[in-house]
Amino acid sequence: MDTTPDRRPAPDPDADPAPAPAPASASASASASAPGGPAASPDVTPGATPASASDVTDVTDVTPDFTPAERARGRALRRAQLPWALGGRLAGLALTLLLGLTPAGAALVTAAGSWFGGSRTATVLAGAAALVVLGRLLQLPFDARVRSVRARSGLVTQGWAGWALDALRGLLLTLVLVLPLALGLFALTAWSPQHWWVPAAGAAALLTAALSFLHPLLIEPVFNRFAPMPPGELRTALLALAERDGVRVRDVLVADASRRTTALNAYVSGFGATRRIVAYDTLLSTAEPSEVELVVAHELGHVKHRDVPVGTALGAVGAAVAVAVLGLLTGWQPLLDAAGVTDAADPRALPLLAALAALLGALSGPAQCAVSRRIEARADRHALELTGDAEQFVAMQRRLALTNVSDVDPPRLLELLFATHPSATRRIAAARAWQAARGRPASERRATPGESVV
Repeated sequence: MDTTPDRRPAPDPDADPAPAPAPASASASASASAPGGPAASPDVTPGATPASASDVTDVTDVTPDFTPAERARGRALRRAQLPWALGGRLAGLALTLLLGLTPAGAALVTAAGSWFGGSRTATVLAGAAALVVLGRLLQLPFDARVRSVRARSGLVTQGWAGWALDALRGLLLTLVLVLPLALGLFALTAWSPQHWWVPAAGAAALLTAALSFLHPLLIEPVFNRFAPMPPGELRTALLALAERDGVRVRDVLVADASRRTTALNAYVSGFGATRRIVAYDTLLSTAEPSEVELVVAHELGHVKHRDVPVGTALGAVGAAVAVAVLGLLTGWQPLLDAAGVTDAADPRALPLLAALAALLGALSGPAQCAVSRRIEARADRHALELTGDAEQFVAMQRRLALTNVSDVDPPRLLELLFATHPSATRRIAAARAWQAARGRPASERRATPGESVV
């Protein structure tokens, strides 16, 4: 689960097929070990933040939950795709910095604008489109290689034509979002090259909140089809679970993820009238009903703790602060001279703004991941308290990790830098610590129908 808008935890890199940018949402997948998904910029390894009833600071896996072969398979996938996933990120950041901190970006924007008449509006729109398209073209080979690696591990069901169509959809959606923003931004810089960031910060906060609310309605359907979970024992059990937890759930939907992947995942997105829990059809067809209940219990934890609205609020504040920092930086003459522009009102400053925003995003990434890991650990604990079934929780984590070919015990540095979820071994160890702290086997703590164990 990722509580920061414009980042989808959720869709989890091991499992999320949708390449669209996503405001605040929450994922319950096993981990984030495998970068991928069509046209996505995924996490490159699972995270690791322990959580247990005793608030231990170092949870270690002391049981053979995964065989050496299972561990090796996840590790091999991580090693095969990590150079390409990280390479794509670094290449994209390097290109953005090159264009933003040298006159090359200003020249690109000028040339793009001249193709459409050279007016200020044409320069802003054409320059923004050129930056988006160029960045996407650079990313495509890296994404394609990651897809190939994941396909060899049996995680991809989509053909190259479908993958290309998703990439095109992602590009068009990005342009639809970016072009009006660029036009509005430079309307403000023209109004005041020194103080443009004041109204822009407020607008960024409002836009973040709006996208979080509208994302389930407008963006998710571009990449997936959703249908209500059909009536039956499982749906009844899930709705009863939500009622027992005191959580109002608008709907439980099934996403047709099997068109793209074999990976398992579920997430909660939106809030208020748009809040819903989404389960991949791969999860429903593969996992035991009790395991699905535990995944949904995890998602209910996100709802119970208001992770999405709180994350949206924090994201809105973060967006406003980032815009304010951009306003201060674009007033620094050495940066303007390096970019070959006069001031922030110059449309040729667009690459500079993009470079500074990308740099701020990269620097804040580890902190955002650390917050996300703690939120995911808290949702795990909620699932344990709601169901009282630690052993089934362990079985569910095993299934998710093995099906998603996760690296269940990744290098610590990769966890700290990129992981949005605790690793599978840490989640399992935390569940056993939770069980041990209560001094009873999980089977003695299972809830009876209509009874809460929270």
